Amino acid sequence: MKHSLSIDVYFDFICPWCLIGKRQLQTALAQLREARPEVEVTLAWHGVQLLPDLPAAGQPFADFYRRRLGSDEAVRQRQGQVQEAARAVGELIDFSRIACMPNTADAHRLLLHAVELGSEQQVEALLERLFAAYFREGEDLGDRDTLLRIAEQCGFTPAALAGSLSADGRPFISASADIASRGVPCFVFDDHLRVFGAQPVEQLLDAMHLALSRSAGVQA
Repeated sequence: MKHSLSIDVYFDFICPWCLIGKRQLQTALAQLREARPEVEVTLAWHGVQLLPDLPAAGQPFADFYRRRLGSDEAVRQRQGQVQEAARAVGELIDFSRIACMPNTADAHRLLLHAVELGSEQQVEALLERLFAAYFREGEDLGDRDTLLRIAEQCGFTPAALAGSLSADGRPFISASADIASRGVPCFVFDDHLRVFGAQPVEQLLDAMHLALSRSAGVQA
């Protein structure tokens, strides 16, 4: 008997915990498929702009975090903690290459439009490439030309996506604005069970099984 599970993920491209959470979710999904191969999973990613008031050109990355955390030493400690957590899930984050804290409004608009135009594989490739562009290569996700070049690398026609970009710093408004007040990443299973933060694989897997058991109870 087939069972279905919907997973909605709320995230921002500048949040390293969203990338770490993505890796943990991938592991949890692999374990779910092994244990419950009959489950059909629908996965959707929803953008949440954490810093909507950033100027369109962004801000210097080092200055932003120095103001936010209070000192260079505090920044080094925080970044070290994040990099350690990333390595634990097989991911590399190179803060030394990031020059700009970007305004992510257009990156989210790009992904939203790509979902309408592309295949599931293309969208996943775009999502991965945008994360890698920022956290590994230090590319500016607020730059229009950078975004369109990345989209083209993932099989999209730049002209088809260009109209979705505003390049004026206008905030990205989504129906998930309330999620940002609780933080990202946020994983929502079957529209009702929420898990906030980059939680361990075991917790995500437990949430999946709980959502499936609740669904089975409703259908019984």
